[in-house]
Amino acid sequence: MSLLAGKTGIVFGVANKRSIAWAIAQAWHKAGAKLAFTYQGERLKENVEELVGTFGADTLLMPCDVTRDEDIASVFKAVGEKFGKLNLLLHSVAYAPKEALEGDFLNTSREAFRVAHDVSAYSLVALARGAAPLMTDGGSIVAMSYYGAEKVVPHYNVMGVAKAALEASTRYLAYDLGAKKIRVNCISAGPVQTLAARGIAGFSDMMKHYEAHAPLKRSCSTEELGASGVFLASDGAAAITGQVIYVDGGYQIMGM
Repeated sequence: MSLLAGKTGIVFGVANKRSIAWAIAQAWHKAGAKLAFTYQGERLKENVEELVGTFGADTLLMPCDVTRDEDIASVFKAVGEKFGKLNLLLHSVAYAPKEALEGDFLNTSREAFRVAHDVSAYSLVALARGAAPLMTDGGSIVAMSYYGAEKVVPHYNVMGVAKAALEASTRYLAYDLGAKKIRVNCISAGPVQTLAARGIAGFSDMMKHYEAHAPLKRSCSTEELGASGVFLASDGAAAITGQVIYVDGGYQIMGM
């Protein structure tokens, strides 16, 4: 039997075929889940529309700006009407202005700090609040993080601070939602070649560093992140909540 047969889910954060969100969505779909998707802005609509079309012409696809509560409300209203209930949610959403990912963290503007935290961290709270009433049989919420939340990664800057807020939010949400049998966890992925990663100065050097220092001498693949996403969504992870699961070739354990 497929691990996620009979489950329904919604995916936030697909930008193109190299997105981590798309890798996890494909894995969830292959495991038997029925999915809905959102896209951010008209610029990404065509890309996402083409991808999700491979799941069937009736796949629900909606615009959603996660900084707008009215967009979030519309999305979960549509999901409720289509599925009746929800079991899974993937939060793979992060953004900071480009200038905030260069130079020194010290020079982060107030506005860049606000935007990074609103889009990258508070959105998890807002989406969980929208999803919870539909998770009547319990559920699994999975968010994407990175080691820059825990230790300094040059040039990751305000995004590292926002990811730290995301991970703390995961723990508080896990506590609030546990009584409803809703689990909330993070996957902390090693660096992979995505649209978002290319916006980080020195990304190619980061990849080489993982190859030199991680126990497995590499980071991870999107397929491996997809498999981890299936595990956290499945009954095999039924007693796991509020955790950060590192999928990074073991890099997180290293001191030097």
